Amino acid sequence: MECPHLSSSVCIAPDSAKFPNGSPSSWCCSVCRSNKSPWVCLTCSSVHCGRYVNGHAKKHYEDAQVPLTNHKKSEKQDKPQHTVCMDCSSYSTYCYRCDDFVVNDTKLGLVQKVREHLQNLENSAFTADRHRKRKLLENSSLNSKLLKVNGSTTAICATGLRNLGNTCFMNAILQSLSNIEQFCCYFKELPAVELRNGKTAGRRTYHTRSQGDNNVSLVEEFRKTLCALWQGSQTAFSPESLFYVVWKIMPNFRGYQQQDAHEFMRYLLDHLHLELQGGFNGVSRSAILQENSTLSASNKCCINGASTVVTAIFGGILQNEVNCLICGTESRKFDPFLDLSLDIPSQFRNKRSKNQENGPVCSLRDCLRSFTDLEELDETELYMCHKCKKKQKSTKKFWIQKLPKVLCLHLKRFHWTAYLRNKVDTYVEFPLRGLDMKCYLLEPENSGPEHCLYDLAAVVVHHGSGVGSGHYTAYAAHEGRWFHFNDSTVTLTDEDTVVKAKAYILFYVERQARAGSDKL
Repeated sequence: MECPHLSSSVCIAPDSAKFPNGSPSSWCCSVCRSNKSPWVCLTCSSVHCGRYVNGHAKKHYEDAQVPLTNHKKSEKQDKPQHTVCMDCSSYSTYCYRCDDFVVNDTKLGLVQKVREHLQNLENSAFTADRHRKRKLLENSSLNSKLLKVNGSTTAICATGLRNLGNTCFMNAILQSLSNIEQFCCYFKELPAVELRNGKTAGRRTYHTRSQGDNNVSLVEEFRKTLCALWQGSQTAFSPESLFYVVWKIMPNFRGYQQQDAHEFMRYLLDHLHLELQGGFNGVSRSAILQENSTLSASNKCCINGASTVVTAIFGGILQNEVNCLICGTESRKFDPFLDLSLDIPSQFRNKRSKNQENGPVCSLRDCLRSFTDLEELDETELYMCHKCKKKQKSTKKFWIQKLPKVLCLHLKRFHWTAYLRNKVDTYVEFPLRGLDMKCYLLEPENSGPEHCLYDLAAVVVHHGSGVGSGHYTAYAAHEGRWFHFNDSTVTLTDEDTVVKAKAYILFYVERQARAGSDKL
């Protein structure tokens, strides 16, 4: 938006010596000393944390307004207001009086000059840090970012994602998808969108909620995010450009309230699928698919039109059988799917931990069996029998007609009651290797034994009591090691920790033909 308060609020010199030392993205709040989401006031150059940390930047603005209430209006207008601040990571500008991001500048271009100065400080700090690390490595000094695995020293190459304000639901899904190798590699190998011509060539675009640019590409921003996650950077990547595109094309996810990670994953995959169908960066969908020779025609499952990498990787087919209990008429329907949503059987819903003694532990097999078992439809779901020519009582059963390359299993932990949405906090035991899906197939004899076995690639976990609150993290395997992704923090973990997690979404990858298997 066009902010009218810049002239009275932007008062600091672009090369002000009042700025703290070090890189702007790691500056600390002057009140709580947190280095998460630092914002610099463009009136006095003081640094405070954002509203989704401890909110000291907003409090700085509010405190500056209190002495002004006793002054005359003319005096109030002449005095600097401390209303405008800049994000030290994304360099976007925000006005607290307008309560929105700012796209304009002062007549002297001070905002852009401050932005460029902060970028220079960041680049200088990065270069100095790189030289320091190189010197330490050359001198064989102790490097705290190196880990010892199986007797050899190796570095953590995983990169965290900044939380932009309750965006942990997005971060957990992105980190999970980035560790599904075939899916991730496909996007990273796509051609990049060409830089703009003219005055904006090579210049970073600062997106805000008020911009009307409809020429956005979810595929391109998704590609850039995936490329950034495994480059070995120790600084968390900020996915604000991707989040901006999400706001543009998925209105349900606008704002900074907590969202459902599963719902976001389905919207994300659906929109990637639709955009790839329409072509990307001037390249037709068919040409893009041909680039990846591993995606053969036999592995494609069409959902809402032609096949793309989304359906080739995640797409499976269900057979839905409905039988009339009066005349015995059978109806069959084939439904494509990208994931399976599984109920946690009611007899296990009070079992909250693996070691709790009251009854058996719920397993993933129990959830799959509940999904595929024969079920009698209740009075609200009567089947319209074409032979009886009226609605009749009936039974329903699901079979899996075709398994996907990546089997995504969603455990239905949130259920609506009369007044609120409750969480089922039951622990569900799941295997790390050898999930055998053969017994759920419609024609198991047509599938080889290895094509029915799946190994775990990633797990999304919801911590907390409700869908509108709490926190999402993810566990994922990369090159034989398990990592825990908690927004900007990435830590190495072990299999024992992973299997104790209360899974919300599980990503299983089809096992390639090889000797040996551990079945569920």
